[in-house]
Amino acid sequence: MHQVTVMTRDGCHACDDAIADVRRICAELGTTWSAQDVDADPELRAEYGDRVPVILIDGDEHGFWRVEEERFRRALAD
Repeated sequence: MHQVTVMTRDGCHACDDAIADVRRICAELGTTWSAQDVDADPELRAEYGDRVPVILIDGDEHGFWRVEEERFRRALAD
């Protein structure tokens, strides 16, 4: 089973859209997911801050700025 994390920040419209997509797709596939605010940790802000939302699968970066649904589904099917 995969674990999806969405790196996000408050007030980010693109983050809200990505979370909605991840929530929907993960619910359909029975995959767990969480969101993490990059501004809560200086190291996360330094790594991801310019590219949020960033989608991680099992801790590895899968994509950023938007969810590419077909690609995301394929990655979760592996």
